[in-house]
Amino acid sequence: MSDTLDLLVIGAGACGLAGAIAAHDAGGSVAILEGRDRPGGNSALSTGSIPGAGSKYQRAAGIEDSPERMVADLIGVAGQHDADDLTAMIAAECGPLCEWLIDGLGARMELITAYRHIGHSVERLHAPRSRRGQDLVDDLLRFVADRDIPIAVGNKAEALMVEAGAVVGAIVNGEEVRARKVLLATNGFAADPALVARYCPEIAAAEYFGAPGSTGDAVRWGESLGAALGNMAAYQGYAAVAYPQGQLLSWTTLEKGGILVSETGQRFGNEDLGYSGYAAHVMKQGPFAWAIYDARIHDVAMAEEEYAEMSAMGAIAWADTPEALAQKLGLGADGLSDSVAHYNAAAQGDADDAFGRSKFALAPLQAPFAGVKVKPGLFHTQGGLLVDAQARVRKAGGGIIPNLFAGGGAAAGISGRAGALGYASGNGLITALVLGRRAGITAMEDIRAGA
Repeated sequence: MSDTLDLLVIGAGACGLAGAIAAHDAGGSVAILEGRDRPGGNSALSTGSIPGAGSKYQRAAGIEDSPERMVADLIGVAGQHDADDLTAMIAAECGPLCEWLIDGLGARMELITAYRHIGHSVERLHAPRSRRGQDLVDDLLRFVADRDIPIAVGNKAEALMVEAGAVVGAIVNGEEVRARKVLLATNGFAADPALVARYCPEIAAAEYFGAPGSTGDAVRWGESLGAALGNMAAYQGYAAVAYPQGQLLSWTTLEKGGILVSETGQRFGNEDLGYSGYAAHVMKQGPFAWAIYDARIHDVAMAEEEYAEMSAMGAIAWADTPEALAQKLGLGADGLSDSVAHYNAAAQGDADDAFGRSKFALAPLQAPFAGVKVKPGLFHTQGGLLVDAQARVRKAGGGIIPNLFAGGGAAAGISGRAGALGYASGNGLITALVLGRRAGITAMEDIRAGA
């Protein structure tokens, strides 16, 4: 790294890896800095699910979709927000992105047709067959290694280098690393309690389950340079982390007809809000909740490796009646029995659901019944540096900060202005990969143009 690089990437999650690959393949000299001792960040902890509106894989499966439909879906979930212009760009580029990953690079991914998840009106999520983000990260690392792009793990960028208002590199271990362009791919600020309390107070008391490197570096560096910030109160929560195992309880268990109940055995809201939007509701009713579903739903979820591992850990209690399950879980037996009875009546169309749920999938629930103790958590923030459609960081007063790009959690996302209700499945990874790739391509276009 003694010579001036074309692109210095700070952060080795999906955003940084995609940006490095794109810039290298466009003819650039690239290097990646990673402050932690291993790459991956929050991307490795995800399910690896990426929306790809209008992809060739959808067409082959007979699924009609388009960027316009995805935009309508995203606006329907998130409403208008500070990064509206990115919504259309990301929707237009996500289908080609999936094709680039799978056909162009060789990622081990496929279109998911077994479920849609919150925010999508058609099956458009593409994910590793394992439903593990680590597999996607491993593929990206393999593509980086094939190109001999250096990754310096355990080397945290301490500050950006700025000359005449333009970013010209970073300080690492007291040394200068100079670059014509810099991509901030450091994720968000969910691992910094002070920043979470400042910008996302409703979820500040929740346990953080994301990667430890999400400490808000991009926000602090950007603010010092006069960057514009956007959607700072938005975040992705998760309503059901298995306790004490610490693994995600697959939301498939809820989407396919399961419910969440309190310690009294009673439901407390509409699970249709999704794994992110429902997290704050779980927090309000108590520190823990219990997911209740049945063997048919369990069989569907067993196709996901993480769920199968959680099951092998003994996280699931089984019983032939709600009353017996309540006894095993330490819940109010009468409450759980009533909750299941009322919910099943709604699922059968014999009554209105007390909380307005309208999607019941495999419900009504039937024996044998399953139960898992869970707790809500914070996974990543969705606010950050406002970027333009080329992933260039914007100034608060207009214009851009020369040579500086951002993507993923470092950039303002497309999940609304506040809270978790605007988060659609895949919003985190899609902003990481689309903006990372766009930054790498644009950086090289700018260099060739003398900018």
